[in-house]
Amino acid sequence: MQVVIVKNAEQAGQAVATLIAAQIYTKPDCVLGLATGSTPIPAYQTLIGMHKEGLLDFSKVKSYNLDEYVGISYEHECSYHRFMQDELFNHVNIKPENTHVPDGNAEDIPSTAAAYDAAIVAAGGIDLQLLGIGHNGHIGFNEPGSEFIYGCHKVELSQSTIEANTRFFDSEADVPRAAVTLGIGSIMNARQVVLVATGEGKAEAVRRSLEEDVSPMCQASILRTHPNAIFVLDEAAASKLSR
Repeated sequence: MQVVIVKNAEQAGQAVATLIAAQIYTKPDCVLGLATGSTPIPAYQTLIGMHKEGLLDFSKVKSYNLDEYVGISYEHECSYHRFMQDELFNHVNIKPENTHVPDGNAEDIPSTAAAYDAAIVAAGGIDLQLLGIGHNGHIGFNEPGSEFIYGCHKVELSQSTIEANTRFFDSEADVPRAAVTLGIGSIMNARQVVLVATGEGKAEAVRRSLEEDVSPMCQASILRTHPNAIFVLDEAAASKLSR
């Protein structure tokens, strides 16, 4: 794996966008695994700029998002369906039928989660999976626990995740308590994984991921076993690394 350290969040976004753009240039009909949250926004803004300048064509790209909350409407301002529309899809020429986000409102979530995994396989698998990292080391919404769960599944959110996501809602009480997420196996099956982390608040999770034993108590640590994983960090997120 590789670790790339840049000065700030803006440069981290530019670096990630360069990797995604390179994937699209190399394979115009590639399958992207996309992430939400505040950390990927600079990368999405850079990609939008490249598209508007005529440098990047999304017309053949397919995307599969990592996760979605359970129990909020797609139109809710905090849903990940809405986030992707606002932050990327509405600003590039990706076809709506080629964008996919897990269904957090399905009556039978296990069945729809399995179908989501199957759709990714049918599309040829994810070429590049973009990830953020939670303060507790989660990737997607795979929370710390006793095991790595392979496939897409419903997960109960930890208290630390609920507290971290409160900033996007009116109050902590409004934060959903569950989500649907790609499993660790689904993430690890991607041909390339790019994790981006910025800010001092992510420094401890980054340190645990890169320097402690691989363990489901820090789900991101499994990425050290991936044959083509890149951590893109700003100086603040890398500040607790010992080497």
